[in-house]
Amino acid sequence: MANLTDLPNIGPHAAQQLTEVGIAAPEDLLAIGAEQAWLKLQTIDPGVCLHMLYGLEGAVQGIPKKLLDPARKQELKEFARANQPASA
Repeated sequence: MANLTDLPNIGPHAAQQLTEVGIAAPEDLLAIGAEQAWLKLQTIDPGVCLHMLYGLEGAVQGIPKKLLDPARKQELKEFARANQPASA
């Protein structure tokens, strides 16, 4: 896989944002994981949403975000809630 957009849930805008924070290839995202990638995205977009986190996790797992396990979605929701920027 050569491009971030080859991953499920990663469109051109998300790929551009990921590249801006130093995640330029699918391997980079797989190595860092969804949570850490989402935290990096907050540095350029403090309003990055929970659905982006779901999308990143789906990309890591290689599945559409709607197919994420409900327990994993709950974990991600709790992570997002605990890691909201101070201005949110």
